[in-house]
Amino acid sequence: MRTALVYHEEMTAARLLWDDPEYVSLMRGTQALSTEELQALSAQYDAVYFHPSTFHCARLAAGAALQLVDAVLTGTAHNGLALVRPPGHHSQRAAANGFCVFNNVAIAARYAQKQHGVHRILIVDWDVHHGQGIQYIFEEDPSVLYFSWHRYEHGRFWPYLRESDADAVGLGPGRGFTVNLPWNQVGMGDADYVAAFLHVLLPVAFEFDPELVLISAGFDSAIGDPEGQMQATPECFAHLTQLLQVLAGGRVCAVLEGGYHLESLSQSVCMVVKALLGDPAPPLLGPMVPQHSALESIQSVRAAQAPHWTSLWQQGSTPTLSLSTCSPERTPSPVSPGGPKCKAAEAQTSAVLSSLLDQLHLSATPPVRMAIALTAPAAALVLPPDILRQEESASREETLAWARLHEALTQDTAFTALGKVLHLLNGILDGQVSSGIATTPAAASTLEVVLGQGLSHGAQRVFCVALGQLDRPPDLANDGRTLWLNIRGKEAAALSTFHVSVPLSGTTGGFLSCILALVLPLAYGFQPDLVLLALGPAHGLQDPQAALLAALLRGPAGGRVLVLMEQESTCQLVGVLARVLHGEPPPSLGPFSMASPDDLQALVHLRGQLEAQWEMLQVAGKAGGQG
Repeated sequence: MRTALVYHEEMTAARLLWDDPEYVSLMRGTQALSTEELQALSAQYDAVYFHPSTFHCARLAAGAALQLVDAVLTGTAHNGLALVRPPGHHSQRAAANGFCVFNNVAIAARYAQKQHGVHRILIVDWDVHHGQGIQYIFEEDPSVLYFSWHRYEHGRFWPYLRESDADAVGLGPGRGFTVNLPWNQVGMGDADYVAAFLHVLLPVAFEFDPELVLISAGFDSAIGDPEGQMQATPECFAHLTQLLQVLAGGRVCAVLEGGYHLESLSQSVCMVVKALLGDPAPPLLGPMVPQHSALESIQSVRAAQAPHWTSLWQQGSTPTLSLSTCSPERTPSPVSPGGPKCKAAEAQTSAVLSSLLDQLHLSATPPVRMAIALTAPAAALVLPPDILRQEESASREETLAWARLHEALTQDTAFTALGKVLHLLNGILDGQVSSGIATTPAAASTLEVVLGQGLSHGAQRVFCVALGQLDRPPDLANDGRTLWLNIRGKEAAALSTFHVSVPLSGTTGGFLSCILALVLPLAYGFQPDLVLLALGPAHGLQDPQAALLAALLRGPAGGRVLVLMEQESTCQLVGVLARVLHGEPPPSLGPFSMASPDDLQALVHLRGQLEAQWEMLQVAGKAGGQG
């Protein structure tokens, strides 16, 4: 089984771990209370409404979360989703809160530690409300890293807590292991959510190196939800899920939390399930430009966490001195829910959501998820059975037309390889294949042909990441249709808006900073139709690095990735790349090591040169407010 989809199956052996026994007994007793008694008990808590079936349902919800953790940690499933009600992330050990009775995710985390010996757990709470219950439970515990983004609006949004702000980082030995990203205005969208992952969550998560990822998967943070009033599309949650799947060996357990717009909720859940199954995430179609308020929040949380995390401290994060969402009197700007502007925004949001859902229904997943085209048989290459080993080639006429432009491609082996590459590329661009790997004895010349064929065969924008001894073709137009990124050499340079070069760092911290702070922001900002990952001679990547890079590049182009490799590449590297493009998690990079000061200084300087054109690179709001 690859993915476990857990419904309300009762896990009779489930124990409500470390919950207060008196509280559990009180909840059990609600099954026999009258309506008046239930109302009186409900009134003792904040936003809780008891029913005679509440305890039974809450116990099933906690049990489903435990069952999912068991399935994933015993290898029965790679990952999974628990579809449960009631949710749990607001409840505390001895108090129901916010529709939540037992804290399903917190119980699952403790269960994973006690039953399965897991030492480090990452909890990602993307519900629009702050999961203060999880924060309180683990705020002194360095074995659990808790990340939450939430609608905050300077404390004016429920649960109205000062400790929901960015400077609440945990207590005692748990300082730095609570990461709060408060949204101080509504309307946050795909670009804001992806930027938060790239610039806050993922740098810290890689440094933490979790063994298990738990998601408090609330979808009131999606477009159309009346509680959140956010603009994130259902497909954005597929991207967020894929980004988390590169952690913890892909051991990801999502547990349903909030969500109050049934169509948006159902489509968002569907997108998460598809991502867990390894399907490519649909491309993000809207403008990928983070909002000013989102950048202020990102800047605030990076500054608050910098003393605790090398990956943020080395980049010199500074706090936001003045938030644009506050009035001149330093009080939050007023909100008028239900007013004319709000109603007009709701009508506009409804129309946008309807259009987005129509596009989702029309988008089709390619029948072949992954194909490889090798220049010679590789008996030692062991692959999943549904990866296609392509033997077909483009027509001789088409191959010859391109080969005539490069003498190196007229040689027999290179000519044969070119025909296979062209056939594979055409399959990707025609929607028959999602991603592919091709080997060739003439990588530089073949890459130039692939760029030309891609742009002439329907791709409007191609993002090319080239490693090793591969130079940008001199006649490649600088017209905005191709973004060329070289990872090689010793100097970082922005030769133009669409031609960037950066050194390959020798440390895990430096490599991750390059990928998370440069490569992926450029890719998501460019919104390509096709990603080319070219591994030329002396590319310098270790197999786990190449696998992580390929896995992360699946997102920006909706899974349309073509990896071009030298014929001499090892079967091991071909195999690991094929598996990650097929949807499997990449292997671990190994122990985290700090980036060198020179590498980081060069990267920060390069980003500073580019961020005016590529706004996904930004990690701070501009001084003086909007702009």
